[in-house]
Amino acid sequence: MMELPSANQSQTPCQQWAVQNGWSTASPQGPPPFNPLPSFQHLNLGFTSDQISSYGHLQPPNQGCLSTHHSSVYPNNADHSVQQNIHDSHVSPVVPASNQGKHIPPCSLPLINENTQSCKLQQMSLYSPQSPHQAISAPFQAPYTHQGSLNGPQSPHQTFNRPSFGLSVNQTPQCTTQPVYDGANVQSAVSTGYIHNHAVPTCPLQQQPQWTLPPYSRGAINEFGPDTAAQERSIAPQSPNSESRYGLDPELLPSAVKVMAEDRAEWERKVFVSEPFSRLPPLATTSCIIEDRGNASPCVIRCTSYCVPCEGQTALLSRLPLGALVTPLAKQNAKEKPLPLCKEPECIVGCCLCGASMCPAMGWQDCGQRFYCPFCGKLNEVLWQNYQPTEGAVGARVDKEQRPELHMGSYEILSSQKGEPAALILAIDVSASALRGGHLEFVTQQIHTLLTSLNREDGDVRIGLMTYDSRIHLYDLSPALSRPHMLVITEKEDLQLPVREGLLVSVKDCIESVDSVLELIPQFSPECDDSSGVPMDLPIKAGLAVLQALNSPGKLLIFHTAPLIEMGHTHSSSGFFGSNRPKSIFQPSEPVVALAKECVRQGCGVHLFVLSQQDVGGAWPGHIPYLTGGALYTYSHLQGELDKERFSASLKRILETDTGYKAELRIFVSKDMRVSGCYGLFVPGPSPSQVPMATLDWQTTLAVELAHSRALDPTRGVALQVALSYSTQSGDRRTRVHTVTLRCSPHLQEAFRHCQAQTLLAFYCKKMYCAVLERPLQELREELQTEVTEALASYRKHCCSASVSSGQLVLPQYLRALPVYINSLRKSEVLLPGLRSSVHQRLQQRCQVLGMDTFTNATHFYPLLLPLTLSADGSSPLNPEELRCCAASLEPRGLYLVHAPLTLLLWVGSQVPTCTLVELFNTSCFSSLPSGETKLPALENPLSISIRSLINTLNSQVHCARKLWVVKQGDACEETLQRHLVEDKSPNGGASYADFLYHLHVNSIRALQ
Repeated sequence: MMELPSANQSQTPCQQWAVQNGWSTASPQGPPPFNPLPSFQHLNLGFTSDQISSYGHLQPPNQGCLSTHHSSVYPNNADHSVQQNIHDSHVSPVVPASNQGKHIPPCSLPLINENTQSCKLQQMSLYSPQSPHQAISAPFQAPYTHQGSLNGPQSPHQTFNRPSFGLSVNQTPQCTTQPVYDGANVQSAVSTGYIHNHAVPTCPLQQQPQWTLPPYSRGAINEFGPDTAAQERSIAPQSPNSESRYGLDPELLPSAVKVMAEDRAEWERKVFVSEPFSRLPPLATTSCIIEDRGNASPCVIRCTSYCVPCEGQTALLSRLPLGALVTPLAKQNAKEKPLPLCKEPECIVGCCLCGASMCPAMGWQDCGQRFYCPFCGKLNEVLWQNYQPTEGAVGARVDKEQRPELHMGSYEILSSQKGEPAALILAIDVSASALRGGHLEFVTQQIHTLLTSLNREDGDVRIGLMTYDSRIHLYDLSPALSRPHMLVITEKEDLQLPVREGLLVSVKDCIESVDSVLELIPQFSPECDDSSGVPMDLPIKAGLAVLQALNSPGKLLIFHTAPLIEMGHTHSSSGFFGSNRPKSIFQPSEPVVALAKECVRQGCGVHLFVLSQQDVGGAWPGHIPYLTGGALYTYSHLQGELDKERFSASLKRILETDTGYKAELRIFVSKDMRVSGCYGLFVPGPSPSQVPMATLDWQTTLAVELAHSRALDPTRGVALQVALSYSTQSGDRRTRVHTVTLRCSPHLQEAFRHCQAQTLLAFYCKKMYCAVLERPLQELREELQTEVTEALASYRKHCCSASVSSGQLVLPQYLRALPVYINSLRKSEVLLPGLRSSVHQRLQQRCQVLGMDTFTNATHFYPLLLPLTLSADGSSPLNPEELRCCAASLEPRGLYLVHAPLTLLLWVGSQVPTCTLVELFNTSCFSSLPSGETKLPALENPLSISIRSLINTLNSQVHCARKLWVVKQGDACEETLQRHLVEDKSPNGGASYADFLYHLHVNSIRALQ
């Protein structure tokens, strides 16, 4: 039971209460510190209205100030306050622990006025009938500062010592009247500082100083002083943690894990009906069934806000981006209905003026003779072949339910034209480096196995084969020949094919000829010296020439070993950091972009396997692969079994993945809006509303940014259509149409109500990762912080239904996890260079993340931390629940799996029982346990079977093959784990989640002033 001290009580009860809450009991040295934010002491996040009511049957404290039925009080050693609930908001306090001797950045120091004023608690209702989500109001306090006033902004290099948070006697709050309880039972929840009752007393509080904040600064939060960055880099790798330099308790901050768990509890394995003007869909991390009733699935189009502001000024005022994440070939849930396929002659023709396809957003007039196009605002005549009358007050056509284009948000049109089927070209490096490497035999064996399985499943796939060193060797695989013929091309600049027939042959007709060539390749003799390297464009130009000659799209797989030379680059990567244009480390050269454009026009996707990982200087070979829908795979000479397994898995996935070739994405939006930007892995074109792509698959995702042209009509809403024209593997030409219709509102609060943190994270990620090609990284980090700060300030100013004190943190209901996501993005390897990450690693990660969908993106920036435990008898299967991604979640006696799209880590605590080590690793000694890349032994016991099954399941959900890393507690490999504990301080200097959230709050308050 918590005792609130009265005026004549000693300080002992206060100290005891502080111990219970994790505060320091040490008395501050010198004069008692002032409290600049009188309404803040303890954080209480995550309570809902249902949870609040559970506290009503407990006993009251002896003294205190209590709230009404729908209010919360946070009694503390400084004051008693009652805060009113915020409509559709999460209002949270943050409690600093004792932090004597720590330094505070100047941006967090308020101006202190020694004049005091009296304040009185007034009874207020926290119930808001409009709000579907009740939240607890709680204060958020700035740190204590030196007594006195700070005039104007401080020097960026100035720091101040922070006094202890101990409470002296003369700071004890006093209540002049005893509370009246009206017979209700009340509890004092000591652990959370929360009291709930049906009556509130009126008690004057101790006088508190007035305070203001210094002018707003847009500076980055991780640059506190002249030597802070260096100190973080030297300290963080050894002991990064989530402790806040301002004393905030990380466990009491909004949790991304909790947000995802709440959404799964509401939607998992349930049906979400996607219809025009529908409500907010489930999160991307929640698995549910989508029923299409006029709006495309959120797996295909996920909007940043499902309620668009009517006015452009209102949208700018919110500071929220308007746009959508588009995954045109997204996979469907197995329980969902397959996408309907319509033949082009039978489909109703769309708008003949703007080119938009028919969709439920079209409005029918004149008994079905004409329809209104929302994308251009024009009326179109209906062809007599497609005419059907309308019925009812809505004016829907009588055949609406029989035509997918009239009642479904997504459908596909099969064109009457048929093109050439896609081909597969294999290019193998046979230079001196490759022949000396000793891995060509393994590579050719894997290719043989792959083609054999391809022959059994789909023998109609056409394949081509070439080898190269400083020259190109093409092979005529015509079935009429007794053996394949080699054609040598020495011209590098202007490749001329000597023949065309036999270069691309159906695999069922040439499998024996290809096998004979594959058997001979490891026995080749080096014919030229490759010490100067092999130009990377040579095999790409040759493969592209073959596809162009036969007018066929396809995939080009290059297996490269020799040193790489990129076109137009002869300098090393170290020169980039000393140059005046450090951004150029991300930029491809002009010849590379020109070649990538040729591949896009032909529909040629390049997949490059670099079989000897090496320092390639300034030449990074991944630009063309990623710009054409392919990827880059690097290996260390394929010496280990793990590399060989990863090579085999990647090779298999390339052929098994359903792919669209020679694609063009067209984006249409309501006439009062326009497409202002498009971000993703593609070669930018003249218009952001038309995106050509060489190849794409089920994960390829683009971010589309929208802007107002004029005011919107609230009755019509906003329509967004994405039409993807592409060729299938067999050569069929199809158009996949996705349409969503969103509501619009003049009220700013509606825009915040219909946003989700994961969607904003993916949007910001794609926009910022595309901008690194042109802008400095520090500028992008500051812009990202400013965008979120001003959005929170706008919500606080315009959307709160009640007045809140400056010490309260206010977050929109569905953006509670946004700060932790944005902080993880700001300190990612791409935007904040890591300690040991090379330029090439950062380039590769940028491209890998740019192609991710919303689900994978959220898991990348907030990895899943899964505890691995079985029931005592081992009978129940392994079904771990996610933990907060911080070091505090790791127990020395536990096993934990860290699952991110690009990494899979198994952390082993130093006190794991011996029996567990034996069951999982077949060893009883922790010190002898191998760390680093490994493969779990296949042991026949419940623990081993369950963990290996879980790993296989997680690997099937990601796009690339991964290796398992075992990380032992206290081992040098722990730095790899620390990079993924995103709530902690990062080893490369990034701030912890608690510190970043604190700065967001302080800067948002400052922005309002």
